Amino acid sequence: MKQLVLSVITFGLAVGWLAPGDEAADKKRAVAETYGPRSVATQGWGSSHDAIISRSSDGHFYADVSIDSQDVRMLVDTGASVIALTRRDALALGIEWDDDELFPVARGANGSVTGKPIRLDRVRLGDLEAEGVEGVIVPRGLDVSLLGQSFLGRVGKVEVENGQMVLSGS
Repeated sequence: MKQLVLSVITFGLAVGWLAPGDEAADKKRAVAETYGPRSVATQGWGSSHDAIISRSSDGHFYADVSIDSQDVRMLVDTGASVIALTRRDALALGIEWDDDELFPVARGANGSVTGKPIRLDRVRLGDLEAEGVEGVIVPRGLDVSLLGQSFLGRVGKVEVENGQMVLSGS
């Protein structure tokens, strides 16, 4: 489990999402909150459904995801191994932890990033849903929660074309 968690936030590290107290991170968060699309369009397609997300002005894809019936604004991160929750989002979901439960889950520009592995009962994006999804809480240094492969890999195909990300369920 620790090896899986260690690769959780590779893309987030690469784009600098984990730099605490950083002006650039504050600007990214403000842009994401201002310009990110607020909903996901779904359309039936035979026996499957698609979730369609438009690219935001900062070049990323953001989605409102339901985790255990609570809405969470997330960056769709195809390079993250698992879902990574910010401190704020984890607390809003009622997830508690002690600092002694944290261990290194990634390495960032400012050193080791600590977190706690978790399992989420149900994750839903539009009509796409998965149960028992692996995740990690990153209480310090993560500005936006990440929707990673522990969900994306279970719901079907992910394609990006013409400024839209299409998640095709099966």
